[in-house]
Amino acid sequence: MKHPQLKLDNQICHRLYMASNGLTRTYRDSLTELNLTYPQYVVMMALWEKDGISITDLLEKTAIDGSAMTQILKKMEDKQLLSIVKDQHDKRKRVVKLSDEGESLQSKAAKIPERIRCQFPSLNDKEADQLISLLDRVIKDLN
Repeated sequence: MKHPQLKLDNQICHRLYMASNGLTRTYRDSLTELNLTYPQYVVMMALWEKDGISITDLLEKTAIDGSAMTQILKKMEDKQLLSIVKDQHDKRKRVVKLSDEGESLQSKAAKIPERIRCQFPSLNDKEADQLISLLDRVIKDLN
């Protein structure tokens, strides 16, 4: 090989890509039970954490692209999981609120993180926390 720095096995980005794809596949069965895609699940987790937030805050919290968020929210509204209403204090802003059905999904989703964590038997809890910390640093550096 002329340029060993191009060797695929040496690339951080490719490992992150493979890990991300694998993790998304791992979520698929659990999310199918809830009739959610992974991005919809991320939106739901943000709303379960804090309901009635602006779309701007939701974009910031989830790091989902704005045009993708529009489509995600539309599909979730069609599923009657949430509604988008005008902010009471600023009619130009839109606020996302969970419906009763969206709120009730939280109990059904509560076991998903544990199921996913079980997919990493080679990582102990300390290593999992370290991985989260390292990924937070990578994300911060890239942003």
